[in-house]
Amino acid sequence: MRTPILYGSVHLLFYRNDEVLLLKRQNTGFEDGKWSVVAGRMDGGEEVKAAAIREAKEEAGVDIDPAEVDVIGVMHRKNTSSEWIDFFLKVRSWKGQLVNAEPHKCQELEWFKLSELPEPMVSYIHKALTNKQQDGVWFESVNW
Repeated sequence: MRTPILYGSVHLLFYRNDEVLLLKRQNTGFEDGKWSVVAGRMDGGEEVKAAAIREAKEEAGVDIDPAEVDVIGVMHRKNTSSEWIDFFLKVRSWKGQLVNAEPHKCQELEWFKLSELPEPMVSYIHKALTNKQQDGVWFESVNW
């Protein structure tokens, strides 16, 4: 029996009033043409908040103080050939202007009302964004 590969990733939730920042994926080989959030694989030897801060700079061109980002959810997700532990982090504030810093991987970067999320959207991202925001950290299992 083949042992599945386990990866870690971070997903950043930038909010502005009742809106969330989304990006449309392109040229990545995964869910291209669908809306998602600023996110990426953890490199290993990297703490969760440090990975989130790195991804924010790489994809959206902003700097985040570690005190201004909180883990609000964790998802254990299964694909056909791999498993993922996804950390969802709420960004309270950032320095700089949010820009599409990876136009070769991101078709566009846009704010959407949480009540009017666009389609098509990466399904587990939609699930995370519509998850009830209770006190404490939420947990979800997907595709098990």
